[in-house]
Amino acid sequence: MSEILTVQNISHIYSAGTPFERAAVKNISLSVQEGEFVGLIGHTGSGKSTLVQHFNGLLKPTSGTVLVDGQDIHASKEATRRARFQVGLVFQYPEYQLFEETVYKDIAFGPRNMGLDEGEIDRRVRTAAQQVGLPEDALEVSPFDLSGGQKRRAALAGVFAMEPRLLVLDEPMAGLDPVGREEILQCIERFRRVSGAAVLFVTHSMEDAARVSDRLIVLNQGEILMQGSPAEVFSNSQALTAAGLDIPTVTRLFIELRRRGLPLSPAVYTVPQALAEILRLKNGGEGEVC
Repeated sequence: MSEILTVQNISHIYSAGTPFERAAVKNISLSVQEGEFVGLIGHTGSGKSTLVQHFNGLLKPTSGTVLVDGQDIHASKEATRRARFQVGLVFQYPEYQLFEETVYKDIAFGPRNMGLDEGEIDRRVRTAAQQVGLPEDALEVSPFDLSGGQKRRAALAGVFAMEPRLLVLDEPMAGLDPVGREEILQCIERFRRVSGAAVLFVTHSMEDAARVSDRLIVLNQGEILMQGSPAEVFSNSQALTAAGLDIPTVTRLFIELRRRGLPLSPAVYTVPQALAEILRLKNGGEGEVC
C-alpha cells in the first residue's frame, strides 16, 4: 500500500507573537496508507481538530510539511486546490453545512466545483445518495425539510460525491443516539469498501474507535502520545487514563477479571472479542465463567 497522506514535523501556533500565543500542534509526524481506517483520539483540547484541518489545507502549518499523494499541498494554489478534492473533510455536525435549494444541488456542489461534466455529476450524486441510504425522491426536496438523521446523511453524501482518496471525519456521530451512530458508521464503512479510500476518524468514543479502526493515534496536549493497533493502544490503560482518556468498557471489565484471577486475554476491546474469549475459556475448562 502507498501513502496517501504524509505529515512531516508540523506545528501550529495560534496568535504567534502575542501574549495569547498557544501551540495547538507540536512537531507531529504521521502517515495514512491507502484503504486504511485510522482512529484519532484524544481529550478535548488535545489538538485533534486543529491537526486534521491541515490535511486538506484549511490551515497552513507554522512549520513542517503536509504531503498528499507525495506532493506538498502548499507548493502552489493548484496543489492546495487538488488536495481539497483528494482529502474530504467532514466537520462535527455536518448538517450545518447544507445550504442549497435541493438535496441534489447540495450533493452536487463539490463535484460541480471540480469542473466535472453534468453526466458525471449526476452519476456521483446518485451513487453518493445510495451509499448513505437516501431514497431517490429525497433528492428533489429542500435539505431543510429532511429529518435530522437524513440531513447528516445528505451532508456526508456531499463529501462522498467528490470521491476523495482520504475521508477525514471530525466527530461525525456527535449528538446521535446509538441507532443513528451505527447507521452513520455503516455509511462510512460502505463508502470505504466500495471506493477503496482511506478513512481518518476523530472520535471521543473509545468503543467506536476500537471497533472500526485498523490503527489508533492518540494525541495529548498537541503531541502524539502513542499509536498502534487497538490492542496495543488499549493495553496501555494507565497511560490513557493519565492523558484524560478512558478505555472501552469491555476492556476495563476484562482487566478486572484478570486481576481476580481469570486467565483472560488483556487484548479485548470489542463485544465480539469478549464473547470469543469467554467461549475459549469455557471450552478450555480453565475457569468458571458466570
